[in-house]
Amino acid sequence: MKGVAPLREYRVTATESGLRLDLFLASHESGFSRARLQRLIESGRVTISGKAAIRASQKLRTGDIVMLEEPPATPLELIPQDIPLSILYEDHDLLVLDKPAGLVVHPAAGHVSGTLVNALLFHCRDLSGIGGVMRPGIVHRLDKDTSGLLVVAKTDAAHQGLALQFKKHQVGKTYQALVYGDPREKTGQIDLPVGRHPVERKKMSTKSRRGKEAATRWRIAERFGVATLLNVDIVTGRTHQIRVHLAAIGHPVVGDAVYGSSKRATTLTDPAVKGRLKEMSRQALHAARLSFTHPVTHKILEFHAPLPADMEDLCAFLRKHCCPDSQLVLQAF
Repeated sequence: MKGVAPLREYRVTATESGLRLDLFLASHESGFSRARLQRLIESGRVTISGKAAIRASQKLRTGDIVMLEEPPATPLELIPQDIPLSILYEDHDLLVLDKPAGLVVHPAAGHVSGTLVNALLFHCRDLSGIGGVMRPGIVHRLDKDTSGLLVVAKTDAAHQGLALQFKKHQVGKTYQALVYGDPREKTGQIDLPVGRHPVERKKMSTKSRRGKEAATRWRIAERFGVATLLNVDIVTGRTHQIRVHLAAIGHPVVGDAVYGSSKRATTLTDPAVKGRLKEMSRQALHAARLSFTHPVTHKILEFHAPLPADMEDLCAFLRKHCCPDSQLVLQAF
């Protein structure tokens, strides 16, 4: 019957005797985080042999009957919006999409509508709730002006499984970045800590006193002389990591006014090239490859998204104008 909270029942075995209530439930309920189980216990949604559970740390005995009442997910106070999405894959548990540049991922001050979450609330009619709230699970994010692949959880179990893979760095992510300059080497790795900028608090920096370890691997995809298309793999996932690291080695991302590329454009002598590069109104950074293990089916999934039109058109211009005889240095991935 719609609106009736489902009941889940478990009998405590001899090997489980002495376990804390929250740990016992966590071992049986893979779709719930331990924090959420503790909240359900505190709100009176769990009984032990017919009596309301007292606390999450309560110890269990052999033969106890533990019953969990799962409340229906509460609606999120956001408006679903019919915003076009490029969905590459979708099943009951998750979906993978190719986010366009300019689309904010999550609502925040100044962006309460027109976001990816608003679009997903309209698109996904089978959300089962993340943490008890009817919402899509944003496991990782892309900056507003970065395009490319995102995986989104539709269930609690998928959200937890994906979050764990990201935490353990088990998710494969390759970006493509068009940067200023012509790196001498074909490949390289940047190992510099990334943290909050010591003066400009909205920026990140490799000079932060509290920077966290960060590693970025890059390899050349195509050289244009004044600029280079790189394939970039991030070992860690710090805020603005790729943009900060590439700027730190003297090759800022084209169009990235925050981390220095606007200054590089002024040093160019060819007015046609200078003008074309300055037309890039957002950082030329694209999440091109994403691979992970499906948290429910355990199948290995891998997705690719081609360069968006603005980056592809700019590369085509540079290829023709700067080096008509250029050749691809390395395979795309």
